[in-house]
Amino acid sequence: MTENTTIQPLPFRPLSIDDKTSIQAVTLHSGRRNCNFTFANLIGWRFLFDTEVCLLPGAVIFRYLFGHRDPAYFISSSTLPSSDIVDALRHKSSEEGCALTLIAVEDDWATQFKQHYGDDVTVEPLRNSYDYIYRRDELQQLQGKNLKAKRNHVNKFLSEHPDFQYRDLTPDLFDSCRLLEQLWRDGTIHDNPWYGNTIESEHRMIENVFTHWHQLDMHGGAIFADGRMIAFSFGAAVSDDTFDTCVEKADRSIDGAFSIINQQMALHLPPQFRYINREEDMGLEGLRKSKLSYHPYTLLSYNILNFAKL
Repeated sequence: MTENTTIQPLPFRPLSIDDKTSIQAVTLHSGRRNCNFTFANLIGWRFLFDTEVCLLPGAVIFRYLFGHRDPAYFISSSTLPSSDIVDALRHKSSEEGCALTLIAVEDDWATQFKQHYGDDVTVEPLRNSYDYIYRRDELQQLQGKNLKAKRNHVNKFLSEHPDFQYRDLTPDLFDSCRLLEQLWRDGTIHDNPWYGNTIESEHRMIENVFTHWHQLDMHGGAIFADGRMIAFSFGAAVSDDTFDTCVEKADRSIDGAFSIINQQMALHLPPQFRYINREEDMGLEGLRKSKLSYHPYTLLSYNILNFAKL
């Protein structure tokens, strides 16, 4: 957008499934691999954030209300948003009695905003929210010394379950997914109320995605062994070449169940996807260790930007 574009007042309204085409016209061709761009995530989690949207030429702004907390904003664009967008958001925030907060800002944008706004903005890295991005071919083949342990997990699974089946995830399998997800939740040990709430919220997100499965252009797969579903995974496009793994669940009692669904999804995705975004680790030690053990192609780092109140 150009600096002289008039964008005030910013027309925010509740996010709807009907916004898919307009939003993806910006996000799918942005070249960004940020999982926050994934429309399935935006719809799936809108209940938690009370998400609103503002559509502009070449950019989309999301407003997260978080119930009774001060709102935060996320800007989706192929290029650095012009300062008039940020200035308009600062004025809107000021009118609401708060300072502007931008979330999930990638490093290159954060650097340029800092250069432009100087001491009027602080940049806070969000390590727990970094996206783990992998090359699809590496997750398919599991070759090399670095992935030997993962390869061994898959080979052990194959030796113990030679008749396993991979099936594309379709609505007729959703009830089996629900049973497996409940099994996974029952086996999740946690003493952190925040994590417990996150698990319950994810359950609701899964149901939201199932409700809009075909409208969201979801891709998913399931592993069957011993006469039942033991793993499933699903996601959607972030961009032209990157797939976002939104959810992955498996029976922890089956050695290699997570490894095999990971590999099989990589094998069965549509051919245009060269990269797979497996999202963040939420600061959970075990999850971080697992995601690092697959040796990501890159960690996509995010920041919160807090602007001085006008």
